[in-house]
Amino acid sequence: MLASGLLLVTVLAFLVILVLMSVWKQRELSGKMPPGPTPLPFIGNYLQLNTEEIYNSLMKIRERYGPVFTVHLGPRRRIVILCGQEAVKEALVDHALEFSGRGENATFDWLFKGYGVAFSPWERSKPLRRFSIATLRDFGMGKRGIEERIQEEADYLLEALQKTNGALIDPTFYLSRTVSNVMSSIVFGNRFDYEDKEFLSLLKMMTESFQFTASSTGQLYEMFSSVMKHLPGPQQKAFKELQGLEDFITKKVEQHQSTLDSNSPRDFIDSFLIHMQAEKKNPNTEFYMKNLVLTTLNLFFAGTETVSTTLRYGFLLLMKHPDVEAKIHEEINQVIGRNRQPKYEDRMKMPYTEAVIHEIQRFADLIPMGLPRRVTKDTKFRDFLIPKGTEVFPMLGSVLNDPKFFSNPKDFNPKHFLDDNGQFKKNDAFIPFSLGKRNCFGEGLARMELFLYLTNILQNFHLRSSQAPRDIDVSPKMVGFGTIPPNYTMSFLSH
Repeated sequence: MLASGLLLVTVLAFLVILVLMSVWKQRELSGKMPPGPTPLPFIGNYLQLNTEEIYNSLMKIRERYGPVFTVHLGPRRRIVILCGQEAVKEALVDHALEFSGRGENATFDWLFKGYGVAFSPWERSKPLRRFSIATLRDFGMGKRGIEERIQEEADYLLEALQKTNGALIDPTFYLSRTVSNVMSSIVFGNRFDYEDKEFLSLLKMMTESFQFTASSTGQLYEMFSSVMKHLPGPQQKAFKELQGLEDFITKKVEQHQSTLDSNSPRDFIDSFLIHMQAEKKNPNTEFYMKNLVLTTLNLFFAGTETVSTTLRYGFLLLMKHPDVEAKIHEEINQVIGRNRQPKYEDRMKMPYTEAVIHEIQRFADLIPMGLPRRVTKDTKFRDFLIPKGTEVFPMLGSVLNDPKFFSNPKDFNPKHFLDDNGQFKKNDAFIPFSLGKRNCFGEGLARMELFLYLTNILQNFHLRSSQAPRDIDVSPKMVGFGTIPPNYTMSFLSH
């Protein structure tokens, strides 16, 4: 009895020592980390964070602790938050390699698990990224260049919009279908018919899973995924949608394998399969089936959701500001006219339209907290020491709304990108595609799509809302990982 009592006391004493050592180590480490609110066991800083307004909650914490601070999201992670143009640029550009790791996005990580080009560690992402950029460039500069693919899709879209005869419609799937088909033609080698039921199902899966990441439940899942992934709730629907997307890509890859001609690649999947064959004797290769499927899904998802959501927000803003739409019409008439399709090179003579597109992207603030990063080694940043493996949120929204660079950041105003002579001016705080080694390598494609779709549509239509401009609410429906514009209907009225 005495022996068992002594054993129990010894075990308890040992556990107490371990806890005290852990607390001491945490305090010692925290002394070198950026400051932040004190976390509670298991829930971290949950009480200081409103999951319905996670971005605004973090901006309030910034007011107390400055542009670089630390928060704890639930039990699993300590995050360094970077705010404002100076801090974000200093980290992602001046310390590019140290901040090149990929942090967690719990929803997408449920499927990707560190594979594919977007959500993988830098060592894996680097060769996949290099290959993806080169292959997209090859198919963009081939017999049918990127611009030609966009113009073809724009024609299909204009035809579909004409058929609405000016009726009120929800533009969501009109835009996602046309934008998605550009990337589909590159990665799959073909476009989808707009009424294809499987295609519409895929677009619905992408839209709804992206919206989940912006929802309050999505932010709650980011904090407590270790528990919530086992519970019923909207997260299970998001998982099902992501799994459906992976299953579709897997099926496409299998079809490509059975018809592959190694001497004549048709698209991105073929090129990857050929590269897999060339690398099969390399024990350290990143070119294998899982990375093929998930990199293709990265391209398909990002190439659809980002541009189509930006355009959707853009139309709402133009209906809210009809004077801005009128000036774009005027510039289109002067530079392009009505007798030919817009070309990407026209943007050089259309400073106002360019300024409007930039301002739409700035105002829409599509990925306000950026894709999470991770430091790849112990990193001295300003007066702090950030331990290897620490996650980092580069708050892109805080840069796109930095008052040092935009006079009235809460207002939609194309003059943010115009000089006194009405010419387009660049702005160092315009970083919707992020910065550094993990920036969006689809930036060039996205810029081309935004310009060509907007000018093609406004060359042929006036935009009309069922509401008076003063009554249109342009505040987002949800802000989390992504920013989701409000639901609305509109008319496309032929000139």
